[in-house]
Amino acid sequence: MKSIRGIVAGLCLVTATSLPAAEMKCNPQAANSEEYRYTWRLRGGLGWIAGFVFPRSGFGDLKTLYPPAGQPASAVHSELLITSDESKNGFYKYESDMEPDASRTLVTYHGYAWGNKSRKERTTFDFTKKLARLHKETPAKTEDNVRLLPSGDVRDVLTAIHYLRTNADRIKGPVTTSIYSDGKEYPVIFRPADPETFTLDNQRVGTLAFEIVDAPGGKRWPGGVRVWLSDDVRRIPFRIEIVETLASLQLDLQSVDACAFMNAKK
Repeated sequence: MKSIRGIVAGLCLVTATSLPAAEMKCNPQAANSEEYRYTWRLRGGLGWIAGFVFPRSGFGDLKTLYPPAGQPASAVHSELLITSDESKNGFYKYESDMEPDASRTLVTYHGYAWGNKSRKERTTFDFTKKLARLHKETPAKTEDNVRLLPSGDVRDVLTAIHYLRTNADRIKGPVTTSIYSDGKEYPVIFRPADPETFTLDNQRVGTLAFEIVDAPGGKRWPGGVRVWLSDDVRRIPFRIEIVETLASLQLDLQSVDACAFMNAKK
């Protein structure tokens, strides 16, 4: 993701080392939405340099909105917002509209603003005409482009994470697929990783872990993703790590405010 790479280059983003007991307040009225709250802090790589200019810690919010029960299937919407808990104002936001089974992304968006730097980029996939329509905005210019739609499945990072949640039971070994990032398609591998144990409401919870890594022999994806999901039907993402060359964006769960994932799978 170019937006994340751009932040990493200047921000060198984050890792968090410890996870306090997460608090779960599952709102039964929010049947079609879920919200996970995370913390992050700046460490690793060249983070000590970036910390002089950019935030060193903050909060993350992962929200997902599912189609209402009993209505025709429509897009699942997921968004990740990262903000600072320091005096420096700024944010990073990533959004995805996807098929209900996370088989492909329909619309992908990312934007950020740190200091005097900002960027917005949206790609809409027209599967009927087999085109990807890109819209970019920076303080200096606005740009629109149309490209041929990538072959095969089209998943951005948020769609890929949701796919792992939905198919955790079935992924027993490496799965070759692709990731769409910054207007380009990269061959990658979804595969199981080393699990860990986390705490939720003072209860120890085991996880299933997965990672998305660059597939050998093709165009190199300069990124990577790891996610640790609760080993139960909730598939709660306790930790999400987006790996870059210089550092990592790691989000550690603090609370669960709504948990529609189980309802959405029924």
